[in-house]
Amino acid sequence: MADPNSSPIRRDIGQVFIPVRDMEAAVSWYAQLLGFDHTPGLLGPEDTIVDIAVESGPRLCLDANHSFVASGPARFFFWTADMDATVRHLERMDVAQLSSVEDIGSLCFVTFADIDGNLLMVAQSNAQI
Repeated sequence: MADPNSSPIRRDIGQVFIPVRDMEAAVSWYAQLLGFDHTPGLLGPEDTIVDIAVESGPRLCLDANHSFVASGPARFFFWTADMDATVRHLERMDVAQLSSVEDIGSLCFVTFADIDGNLLMVAQSNAQI
């Protein structure tokens, strides 16, 4: 029987997503807020994801790919080194799993809801170490 206090999910946030409507305006505003260089007009119409360099901690990403809804998309993900163990752990917890494991090349991930319906994500890097 598995230890109820053990989990394959690390307490380590990988990236925080912030939904935006107008990427150019958002990048300019965050550049001013956080003090980094940005030349207005360099973003193209396909720039729907912009990573903002951070000094430490979770990466920050502006995301214009999702519409604004009350529940919204996952704002960050937790890392795992074992996606199969993670899925089994989520099943043991009886969480509302909203997606199958999706592999996008650089990583695979699964999304699910917490007890309040907030969308969460756990990701595993596919990089060869």
